[in-house]
Parts: sequence; structure tokens; C-alpha cells
Amino acid sequence: MKKLLLIDVDCGVDDAQAIMMALASPSVEILGITCCYGNSLLENTCRNVLRVLQICNKLEIPVYPGAASPILGGPVLGSSFHGKDGLGDVPDPNAPGLELLQKEHAVLTILRIANERPGEVSLVATGPLTNLALAVEMDPTLPKKLKSVFIMGGNTESRGNTTVCGEFNFATDPEAAYIALNEYTCPIYIAAWEFTCSFPLSWEFYHEWVNQHTEKAKFMKKIFAHSLQMSKYLGENAGEKEWRSGFVSCDSYAMAAAIDENFITEVTEIGVSVELHGMLTRGMMVMDWTDKLKKENKDFVMKNCDLGKFQALMMAALQ
Repeated sequence: MKKLLLIDVDCGVDDAQAIMMALASPSVEILGITCCYGNSLLENTCRNVLRVLQICNKLEIPVYPGAASPILGGPVLGSSFHGKDGLGDVPDPNAPGLELLQKEHAVLTILRIANERPGEVSLVATGPLTNLALAVEMDPTLPKKLKSVFIMGGNTESRGNTTVCGEFNFATDPEAAYIALNEYTCPIYIAAWEFTCSFPLSWEFYHEWVNQHTEKAKFMKKIFAHSLQMSKYLGENAGEKEWRSGFVSCDSYAMAAAIDENFITEVTEIGVSVELHGMLTRGMMVMDWTDKLKKENKDFVMKNCDLGKFQALMMAALQ
């Protein structure tokens, strides 16, 4: 039996890496890819998914446009790390057109697929959680119909990469993150910012990875060039060199966990929530170490992993 995945992305470069990892796995069937704003505008993130599917010869997988802004609105700032278009600002004259997108809204897609395959589908979310939040608000029974949810987002040590204490996906739409972590009652596995940064791959591995003689590897090397320069700058100038060194494909850790249950070797089972009001902490994931929130459903926050398995999944993604 293949694992059935529905993937929700704000397709930047690491989302692309995660999608390609799933596409390359023989143990996975992707039922659809839903898109939201985040690393770039919704139009760009949708186009980016189509570009990834084209390079992987998988354009038959349906792609659905979703939320274009956070629940409370506001500007969509995007992430300079991935370039303005989300895929390194590399022009592609042969990019698929947006007419290939499905007409159904991503939120309705999540509800439909969960209803069609109750208890069978795992949802992998690698961007702001706006689509997930809107879906559960439309149908509060949704979490009971999902097998599990895998999230890249949040943080465990209040190390912010966007705000002082906030990780990008959660800080971009704190209300959505709050709703998702408090209303989804199915098993939730979280690859937080600090977790991903604690298990980097070497730059030697990165160069071996993108220099495989395949079209996928050429594509990845091209779209990651902008982020590669940003990574070097951050490592040298942002005071993060001590703890964040090497190649980190954040979204791929959540995807690896969804693909191979043996990838994660240790978790912290704990109640989590999201701060909505703090001047410095809005959007920060809160770890309820002393069980003051009395949450019945505890989440599984990833703590340790098998880097050998991760490297194998990453290599296969570009072969």
C-alpha cells in the first residue's frame, strides 16, 4: 500500500526540493498539490509547482490555487531567501501556463480528498497554514478524516528567522498556525526551524547532489543559486554561524518524515500552541512543558533523525 499524500506548499526552493523528494519515492502517491502565498505571491507559487512537475514529467498531478493572503489580510512580504518569484528569479520561457491549474479552490480540495479517502490521507504542509486553517473552520470534522499532518514550521527555542521569536511560516499567519495546532486532532508531526537547522547536510553533499548528470539536478542547481549566496551571507554575517551551518532544506525534513516513518528517530510528545499577541513573540510556537494548557491532543515535535536516510531521499529526488 502506497502512502497517500496531499501536499500544501508556498512553493519556494525548499518546497520544490520536498516535492521532488516525494515524486521520486516509490512508496508515495501524491493525490494533489495545494498552493498558498508565502515565499512569493500565490500566482508565483502556483507557477513554481507546475515548473517542478514539468521537470519531473509529472504534470498529470493536479495543482490547486488556495489562499492569497493571511487570514487577517495584510501585505504578503514573501521571503528574499528564495528570490522574488520564489524559485531564485531564474527566467523560464518554457514554464507551464497557469491555465493548467485546477478550478477548485485548495481549501475545498482538502475537504473533498479527506472525505473521499477517510483515514487514509496524510497532509504535508510546508508553507503558512492558511489553507489548513480555513479548511477546518469550514468543516470541524476534517481532522478526524485525516491520517496525520506533517508540518514544517514553528520553533522550539524562540530563535526567530523572520521576527525576533518567530519562524517564517507561523509568523506569516499566526492565526492560521494557532487554529491548525489547536483544532487538528489527528497526529501532528512538526519539523520546527531549530530542528531542521540542527541537522544540516554538508556543502560537499550539496555540490555532489546538484552535480548529478540529470535534468532535475541542473534545474535545482539553477534555482538554488540565489539561495546559495544568501546561505553564505547568513552564515558569515547574521550571528548564526555557531549553530546553523551547512545546507538546510527545511521543508524536506517534514516530507522525509511523511515518506519514511523510520526517518524520525526521536520526538518530544507535547502540547503546543501559538502566541498571537506578544510584541516580540507574536507567531512564536509555544511548547507547553509543564502541561498548563491541559491539551488532550499532544503533538510530535521532531527531535532527532536518521541523516543517512535523509541523504538517500535527497539524492533520489534529483536522479
